[in-house]
Amino acid sequence: MLSLWRAATGSAQADADDYDGIEYWGTPERAGWLTKQGEYIKTWRRRWFVLKQGKLFWFKESTVTRASKPRGVIPVANCLTVKGAEDVLNRQFAFELSTRNDTMYFIADSEKEKEDWINSIGRSIVQHSRSVTDNEVLDYDSQK
Repeated sequence: MLSLWRAATGSAQADADDYDGIEYWGTPERAGWLTKQGEYIKTWRRRWFVLKQGKLFWFKESTVTRASKPRGVIPVANCLTVKGAEDVLNRQFAFELSTRNDTMYFIADSEKEKEDWINSIGRSIVQHSRSVTDNEVLDYDSQK
């Protein structure tokens, strides 16, 4: 089975071609700490995530500058679903991001953070998976 990283980016490490032209160091759509499971060694590590222009980047540190190199990047257009996964992992505030070939798991710091990440990634999937007009984009936050 292909890993989510390979399915999404073609390799385990972030390649400059995966994010060329995206200024991930400035004004992200969402940024924050999440705990993610490693690709090969299935340990949980805390990483700083940045969602911008249809790409989900992660870094070791929260200070992201022009010189920072992402530890990984996932084009969200390749993702099919993002949803809660507490029942799968038996961990509070867990969610999953899935492609056709694999699923990546994350743990947020709170229920609100989890829901905010799910909404932001879901919105980005919709925006980048096909061409949509502005009035077709769903605003999950305004629908209660």
